Amino acid sequence: MTKGVILFANNNDEIDYVRQAIFCAKHIKKHLNLPVSLITDSEKHLQTKYSHLIDIFDKVISAEKIQVYQRKTFRDGRQVSKKLQWNNFNRSDAYNLTPYDETIVMDTDYIVGNDLLLNCFKLNDDFMIWKDSLYINPYGKPWEIRYVSDTSIEMYWATVFYFKKNKKMETFFELLKYIKENWNYYRWIYQISGRNFRNDFAFSIAIHIMNGFESSTHWPTNPPGSLYYIFDRDLVEDFKDDEFTFLCTLPNDNSNYSVATTKDLNVHVMNKIGLEQLIERQGI
Repeated sequence: MTKGVILFANNNDEIDYVRQAIFCAKHIKKHLNLPVSLITDSEKHLQTKYSHLIDIFDKVISAEKIQVYQRKTFRDGRQVSKKLQWNNFNRSDAYNLTPYDETIVMDTDYIVGNDLLLNCFKLNDDFMIWKDSLYINPYGKPWEIRYVSDTSIEMYWATVFYFKKNKKMETFFELLKYIKENWNYYRWIYQISGRNFRNDFAFSIAIHIMNGFESSTHWPTNPPGSLYYIFDRDLVEDFKDDEFTFLCTLPNDNSNYSVATTKDLNVHVMNKIGLEQLIERQGI
């Protein structure tokens, strides 16, 4: 059985997801020692700007470049925000595109700091994805995310997930594609106010349907460990020797931050602008 990680990287005008994927892959190699394949619509950018680093990837798989109309606000703390193109549509193709029998899919802004995810391959589960998460900011409870909407189902995080190739998972990914193609209908049914397609929500809806429209504690299961994250309202200050330093937003104070550090943790760094600047400072 082949095992590996796949990353999706589709650049927009300002965020270099390919460079983030290289940084992410370096830490996957360091801590998990797994092959990493990149799925991207920006292969030319990879070959021209990062040809000296392309060997970090086991395979580079070209994705069709599509015209993207949805936009999202990207923040760097409280003071900086930009409306940018948001292309997150091909996560549902993971089953067909992965070259591996057992696959971990992760966002390029998920930085691996330990080997806990290797335990996915030692378990018998065919699908693991986090429903619970831990916001690193101790003062940030108002921004915790637990539901697709206030009146809807629990949310699963498509940030990181593991799956084995089998008939049930093939059906699941076909359902994901159907939900994506009929997004306006499903977001209305599940009381989602925003119009943008979001993988977290689509995965949550597909899981709800596959479980007979009921909440379930049996399928899927959580991956080993916990999902730690910071929001884009928090600042990325430093990263060295697998230790992050963040400046975390205080909910009722626009001028001050609290300091949070993580050591040897896997962290979802949702401040992509700040992560981009950090990677640039590190010479990639």
